[in-house]
Amino acid sequence: MSTFVAVVLLVLLAAACGALLGFAAIHFKVESDPVVEQIDAILPQTQCGQCGYPGCRPYAEAIANGDEINKCPPGGEAGVKALADLLGKDIVPLDESLEEAAPTVAYIREDECIGCTKCIQACPVDAILGAPKLMHTVIVDECTGCDLCVAPCPVDCIDMIPISDKGWSWPEPAQRIPVQQVV
Repeated sequence: MSTFVAVVLLVLLAAACGALLGFAAIHFKVESDPVVEQIDAILPQTQCGQCGYPGCRPYAEAIANGDEINKCPPGGEAGVKALADLLGKDIVPLDESLEEAAPTVAYIREDECIGCTKCIQACPVDAILGAPKLMHTVIVDECTGCDLCVAPCPVDCIDMIPISDKGWSWPEPAQRIPVQQVV
């Protein structure tokens, strides 16, 4: 019988705490600016800091307060166009000081990696694969080149390498060899 009473008292206590939290959530709710929400939805959410702000949300708040819309290299020209359409501003090219650097991607020298996972924790887009005490590698197509994984690496085995515009392809043969038909 005493176990039943204890369970009932715990259920009543949990219900009272839930009701109190529900009341507080409704009455102390902080309304956010819907324009900031829309701007933040357009930004790429890489949290890279290349715009000079610690993440996409602070940059969205700065844009809503009058900052320039052309400071997000991962968003590119498409992001600037979408922000200009949303805010009714003129489309301006990306900030030249941000564009000067060639786009880069992280490269982990796997033979030097100790598997500490600090780079995985720092990557805002989950572009690094690996397991504790095993080597790590970067998914190149997912990496935004934000450079946030380099600083936490204790063995300095991460390099930022430029992305080639051409990409990899088979080399062209010197001359075409005609295919013989088999009869």
